Amino acid sequence: MTIKRALVSVSDKRGIVEFCRELSKLGVEIVSTGGTSSLLSKEGIPVIGISEVTGFPEIMDGRVKTLHPAVHSGLLAVRDNEEHQRQMKELGLGYIDLVVVNLYPFAETIAKPGVTYEDAIENIDIGGPTMLRSAAKNHAFVSVVVDADDYSTVLEEIRKDGDTELNTRKRLAAKVFRHTAAYDALISDYLSNVTGEPLPERYTVTYEKIQDLRYGENPHQQAAFYRQPLAAKGTLTTAKQLHGKELSYNNINDANAALQIVKEFSEPAVVAVKHMNPCGVGIGGSIYEAYGKAYAADPTSIFGGIVAANRIIDGDTAKKLSEIFLEIVLAPGFTKEALEILTKKKNIRLLDLGEISPSQQAESRFVVTSIEGGMVVQQNDIHAVDPDALTVVTERAPSEEELKQLLFSWKVVKHVKSNAIVLAADNMTIGVGAGQMNRVGAAKIAIEQAGEKAKGAVLASDAFFPMGDTLELAAKAGITAVIQPGGSIKDEESIKVANEYGIAMVFTGVRHFKH
Repeated sequence: MTIKRALVSVSDKRGIVEFCRELSKLGVEIVSTGGTSSLLSKEGIPVIGISEVTGFPEIMDGRVKTLHPAVHSGLLAVRDNEEHQRQMKELGLGYIDLVVVNLYPFAETIAKPGVTYEDAIENIDIGGPTMLRSAAKNHAFVSVVVDADDYSTVLEEIRKDGDTELNTRKRLAAKVFRHTAAYDALISDYLSNVTGEPLPERYTVTYEKIQDLRYGENPHQQAAFYRQPLAAKGTLTTAKQLHGKELSYNNINDANAALQIVKEFSEPAVVAVKHMNPCGVGIGGSIYEAYGKAYAADPTSIFGGIVAANRIIDGDTAKKLSEIFLEIVLAPGFTKEALEILTKKKNIRLLDLGEISPSQQAESRFVVTSIEGGMVVQQNDIHAVDPDALTVVTERAPSEEELKQLLFSWKVVKHVKSNAIVLAADNMTIGVGAGQMNRVGAAKIAIEQAGEKAKGAVLASDAFFPMGDTLELAAKAGITAVIQPGGSIKDEESIKVANEYGIAMVFTGVRHFKH
């Protein structure tokens, strides 16, 4: 077979003029529509208008132009089927051998600030997906291109053999169905949100590949990095890498964990993460002070870790960062001096996040977790405690300073793997117990890490105490104030222990399990 006729209709006109000019030189007749037809004609490329093929004008502001038997017969006819051939000849219809279509920019439209519902609906393509699906279904005979990156391959094969190879047509057809599926997924998600159905009977998501990864969690596992088409700013998927080798699977997960924690804070904050748990968190009057506290929280575990900051990294902070081995530093930016210092370290990865703020947490509304045979979907845990909503349950209320440290530790414990206990003092974590099978075990780890610094510190627990043993342990370590959700049938036991030791305890009424 030889490609003799192409139907071209594109919204993204990147490279289309050059591609069609080459097709024309190869003797391919080009049929086109609307703006694409006008552009090609202006560039001196011979074009047949779609109305000449259908015998019917484009109507309803271009809404109806390619939805016609003359188009879809030419796409769907099975070329080696005698009955199809007879019908095509009898009806005077022509074959279409190549379809080049990309769709109305729905994603770009709904990403615009203040976009109206009417504008969004108007940018739902109907004819484009229909032509793509017809051509892709009939890929045994028809070539279909939805991605400008494939123009060169198609041209090369046409020059060589007059047609594309069957394996190429299969690959292009698969890409078409991925493309239309993603397009429909975006539309369904938009309409589900408009109609207030965030968790509908069918949950369809789509992602775009950023890059292949060398391997996954372990070297024997394949992996790739994807992003949502409308990923929010200030996320890892929109960050710009300024230095260092490519990110690994584990780097990405750890960096994302660090970023979610640092977004909790409006004041200068630095978070150090190892294996998706914070090993050090500090806030201060400057990012330099905050890093000093995050480092001092656990000078051993931070080595080889990931550091996230919510302020631009300056030269002085960069000097301190450069003193140890770090996998990644991510921040809203780096001064010129900071980059000069940090880029001297070959293996450190530097990620510029752009502007970040606590409010960005609300932009990621749902979290998807894969399980074997399916997935679970939940609303993102963006709950922020209201200090005025805390309930003091002990005889002694926390002092102003204790309350400040309790609120700090509560922001951190929310992001620690359950069962989780966080000890804090002087605007920094001093002990973290993560991922334990029982709560008292998590407390023991955190208290042991804190050592003498536990005296006068505060404690946060991500869930209630099932009994009073954790409070007994905290009291013996010298902890003076506790924040926890409450809600245990043995709350009174914990309250009694706290009162016996003069510990101030507040209930939040909110649990923060993180598995």
